[in-house]
Amino acid sequence: MTPYIIPLRALKDNYIWVIRDHCHAAVVDPGEAAPVLDYLRRENLKLIAILNTHHHNDHMGGNAALLREFSVPVYGPAKESVSTVTRPLKECAEKENEEGIVYLAEFSLSLRVLDIPGHTAGHIAYYGANMLFCGDTLFACGCGRLFEGTAPQMVQSLEKLSDLPNGTLVYCGHEYTLDNIRFARVVEPGSEALIEREKTVEHLRRQNAPTLPSTIELEKATNPFLRCGQPEIIRNASKQAGRELSDPVSVFAALREWKNSF
Repeated sequence: MTPYIIPLRALKDNYIWVIRDHCHAAVVDPGEAAPVLDYLRRENLKLIAILNTHHHNDHMGGNAALLREFSVPVYGPAKESVSTVTRPLKECAEKENEEGIVYLAEFSLSLRVLDIPGHTAGHIAYYGANMLFCGDTLFACGCGRLFEGTAPQMVQSLEKLSDLPNGTLVYCGHEYTLDNIRFARVVEPGSEALIEREKTVEHLRRQNAPTLPSTIELEKATNPFLRCGQPEIIRNASKQAGRELSDPVSVFAALREWKNSF
């Protein structure tokens, strides 16, 4: 049976992603354990793995409690300190390197590890089978704050993700989409794609439905942080910054600063 993905809401606006079939489940970024345990019991599923993208508590705070119920491997970034991680991972050029691959045998699913620093210093993503679990690096119509990394690092990480196939499904860590779109509309007011996306997302939120997953294609069409070369965005970012900006990193940095106080 091909696995499918279920969102579990956690904390204020987090998503825990469940990869599951009829009897097994793996969870990505369990910020708390209770929603996972409730779901596993209700669906009669056995937990087989925990995957963390970065060390922030709202993405791994449920690890310890889950491990008290299930003895499973915990995958996470090798370049960050997460005490519960048993399988540290990093991006590897060699496709067979175990440090760069998560193989979930119950689903016959291989996920490649991508290093995407910026939000945190050692943030990773998991990519495979047309799915991207990217934590707090790439959001729907936005990106994460620069808590530990730099603007050049984040630009490089976002470029790496935007190079994935257009149809890739983007599973990020938070329900921030509507707020992100409202910022993007200010940055790029001439975008018809953003107007249409806002209508779609407002409809979903009125139904209290998730706005995720997104796709790489949709992000490239509407996400200002992936569109730092667009003339309208350069012009408005320069106006906000009070100086002429030209290269993508300076435009990105100005946008990120602007969004921080939006």
